[in-house]
Amino acid sequence: MSNGIIIIPTYNEIENIERLIRNIFSLQRKFHILVVDDNSPDGTGLKVKSLQTEFFGSLFLEERKGKLGLGTAYIHGFKWALNRKYEYIFEMDADFSHNPNDLIRLYNACKKNGADLAIGSRYVTGVNVINWPMSRVLLSWLASKYVRVVTGMNIRDTTAGFVCYKRKVLEKINLDKIRFVGYAFQIEMKFKAHLLNFDIKEIPVIFTDRTKGTSKMSGGIISEAVFGVINMKLKSLFNKMST
Repeated sequence: MSNGIIIIPTYNEIENIERLIRNIFSLQRKFHILVVDDNSPDGTGLKVKSLQTEFFGSLFLEERKGKLGLGTAYIHGFKWALNRKYEYIFEMDADFSHNPNDLIRLYNACKKNGADLAIGSRYVTGVNVINWPMSRVLLSWLASKYVRVVTGMNIRDTTAGFVCYKRKVLEKINLDKIRFVGYAFQIEMKFKAHLLNFDIKEIPVIFTDRTKGTSKMSGGIISEAVFGVINMKLKSLFNKMST
């Protein structure tokens, strides 16, 4: 059995999911994959099911009844993985914005170099983003800078969604108390790990915007991140933010 599992939330990723699964399973280090699909009308879940015979015992699928949000998909996946004794639990997008080859680098940062939480960072060595318009690059970079200033976290890419957690981090965080469901979920998880004094390391990666499928970014997601961070920080100052 592999000691690492990649959690991949999906909604309408039929154009990417098979290729991504095959890429991950072709890596030198062996990982398991858990796809958490939110009842994709394009048949993403059915495609994963069709591959499970070929990758029996390594590819798993959890199907939910509808589009319930990124954060809840990861929480669902985290609990599933913790119940099955994996030691290294990853977050990864389905759209190839995260290079599967970098999974091994994140794993090694935790396994060999002592990190409790390894982040695939777009901004730790400058700005490593491909195929984004300058306006979106600037928005993302400023958002991370804003979060860093408000929270006090020494993390350059606070909204990154390419992450490896050691099991003990997710065991310590009260997953039932996570309140954000959009991309602010990524900030909240890092902030709680920061409050618990876990060792967080950023590993430079190149982020490539999707070439197939449709982005799930929305104005509501951005607002949640911007305004939720202040509330999150204030609660932590008054010791009301249970980890």
